[in-house]
Amino acid sequence: MNVNPSDPKNISSLAVRWRNFIIVSVAIALSVTIFIGLRTETVSVSLNEMAETSTPLDIALTNNKPSIVEFYANWCTTCQAMAPELEEIRQQYAGNANFVMLNVDNSKWLPELVKYRVDGIPHFVFMDREGTEVGQTIGEVPKSVMAANIEALVAGSLLPYNGTVGQGSEFNAPVAPIKASQADPRVHGSQVQ
Repeated sequence: MNVNPSDPKNISSLAVRWRNFIIVSVAIALSVTIFIGLRTETVSVSLNEMAETSTPLDIALTNNKPSIVEFYANWCTTCQAMAPELEEIRQQYAGNANFVMLNVDNSKWLPELVKYRVDGIPHFVFMDREGTEVGQTIGEVPKSVMAANIEALVAGSLLPYNGTVGQGSEFNAPVAPIKASQADPRVHGSQVQ
C-alpha cells in the first residue's frame, strides 16, 4: 500500500485524527481537574445541620454544663458566615459545654427571644452550669473572641468579651414584652402587635 501525503483523502484523515486526539486530551484534562477540585473542596456547614445536632435547650438547662445559646436564622448572612468557625469551636468544646441553637423564625422560642432581648442576630447568650445568664454577644464575633469567652465559661471565670457587639442582622420579635400594667388577665391580647 502506497500512502501519498499530497493526496487530499490522507490529509483529511490526518486532520480528523489530530482533532480527535486534541478532544480526548482536553476531556481527560478536564476530568482530572474536576476530580481534584471536588476532592479539595471545603465542606460547607449548614445552619440546619448544626441546629439538628445541637443540644436541646431543656437538656442544656439541666445537665450541669455551661451553655452557649445562639439565636440565628437561615436567612442571616452573618450567621451563615460564622457557621464554619462555630462548628470548629463546638467540636473543640463539645464535651465541656452545651451548644444550643434557636431559630428566631420559630415562634416556639418567642419567650426566650423576649427574655434575652434578642433584637439582632446572631445573638449569643452564655449561661453558667446552673443555667443563669452570665453574658451576651451580638453580631459577628471573631473566632478568637468566641473561643476566649467559651474558655472562660468552661473555667467558671468572668467572660473577657461580655457585651461584645459586632455586625449582625436586625431582627424584630413579633410581639413586645408585657409591661407590668398589662399583667391583668383582662388585657391578655394587648401584648400582640
